[in-house]
Amino acid sequence: MYIRPAVDGDLKTILNIYSHAREQMRLMGNPAQWGNDRPSPETVRADLAAGESFVVIEKDIVCGVFAFILGDDPTYRVIEDGAWPNDAPYGTIHRIASDGRTRGILRAALSFCQERTDNIRIDTHEDNKPMLHLLEKYGFQKCGRIYVGDGTARIAWQKTLR
Repeated sequence: MYIRPAVDGDLKTILNIYSHAREQMRLMGNPAQWGNDRPSPETVRADLAAGESFVVIEKDIVCGVFAFILGDDPTYRVIEDGAWPNDAPYGTIHRIASDGRTRGILRAALSFCQERTDNIRIDTHEDNKPMLHLLEKYGFQKCGRIYVGDGTARIAWQKTLR
């Protein structure tokens, strides 16, 4: 399994992976996090244009996708019911998803991101039980509540390596 920057030719596959992820979220009791249309094609194109979209490859097949943004994330400037453990520079993982056939996408993404920063932040919906479990499993600290662009709450997490 390896990770590379996504390219425009990956767009259809990425959108299919997100469609699959939305369906899985619905089936697991989390219909609100991405609704019927998030991440939007416009968001995916913006991630691609910014060089912040990455694909996970196994056996020459794109099996996962995520956005990784180094630097200040405006969504994380205000946190309620808690605090960030530090104010050090960080990277943020957004929009991580799997094709549903391949395991270990988050583990691979974390390894990739940890090579680039000592602090990783991520958020997820309170109904995303599989992701909540994985974040605890991989040593993330629950930090509080943030609000995403549409005004809905997410549980915010951070992992600090040093």
